[in-house]
Formats: sequence, C-alpha cells, structure tokens
Amino acid sequence: MDHSFVPSNEVQNAAMQALQERGIRIEDIAELTMFLQKAYIPDLTMQDCIESIEHVLKKREVQHALLTGIELDLLAENGKLSAPLQQLIKQDESLYGIDEILALSILNLYGSISFTNYGYVDKLKTGILQELNDKSSGKVHAFLDDLVGAIAAAASSRLAHRYRVKLEGDGLLS
Repeated sequence: MDHSFVPSNEVQNAAMQALQERGIRIEDIAELTMFLQKAYIPDLTMQDCIESIEHVLKKREVQHALLTGIELDLLAENGKLSAPLQQLIKQDESLYGIDEILALSILNLYGSISFTNYGYVDKLKTGILQELNDKSSGKVHAFLDDLVGAIAAAASSRLAHRYRVKLEGDGLLS
C-alpha cells in the first residue's frame, strides 16, 4: 500500500504563496470580513478578522480550492486552455458557474451564514473584489475573486458563531 502524500506544510505554503503572487494580502480579505460583521459584533477588530481568516486558510480544503482556482486563472491568463474553456474563464463568462462552485467548497465548511455573506459580497464587489473584477489589468481572476469572497465569508461566519458562544457563556442571552 502506497502511503505517499504531499505534506500539509507544503500545501499550505504553496496556497499562501499563490495568494501573495496574485497580489492578495490577508488584510485585503480582512477588510471584507470586517465589512460583513462590523454591524453584528461590537468591538470587532481587524486583528479578530485576520485571525479568523488565518484559521480558515489553515484548512486543507481551502488550500486545495485556492491552488486549483488560481492555477486555472493563470492558465487562462496565459492562453493555455482549450476552447471554449479558454474564453469562458478569460472573459469570466456570467453563465460559467464553476468558479462559484469551487468557492462553495469553502463555504460548505462554515454553514449557512457563510453562504449568505458570500452572496452579498459577490454581488456588491466591494474592496479587493472590485479590483479583482477589473478586466483592464489583463489579469484573469475568474476563480480568485470568488475564492477571496468565500474566504472572507467563511471567516465572517466563524466570527459570528464564536460571538454567539461568547454571549451564551457570558449569560447575555436567555
């Protein structure tokens, strides 16, 4: 029986490097997370958001989604995909929904709040999502914009659930 595998630290490092190479900073994602939760969690800090994102990014499923999506974006950017997939991804065709499906793999880990938050930021295209959706740069971010939105939404859901646990533990809910 073959027990070969890719070590977790290699996968995590590759995913983080891929994000960095595409110009995504944790702080950019944290701004989205803050936007999603600031009205619901008093005294929420950017540090809270960053820590929640870091927790989300430690999940192997999230790392796999990032590596896959970013690779497809890069292949499309470099004209390396077969037609019509090349055009679908390069143009971020509105009826091509596989980019959202990949993002949903992240949201599935964090429950229904992450789904509603994702839909909200995906529609608004605020912050880093606005930059990623700007086609004038020549870069392809068909997958990355959805993955970044999903990470922010997952981190937001995580914060919401942790806040509820805190309220219950403090006896603030009856």
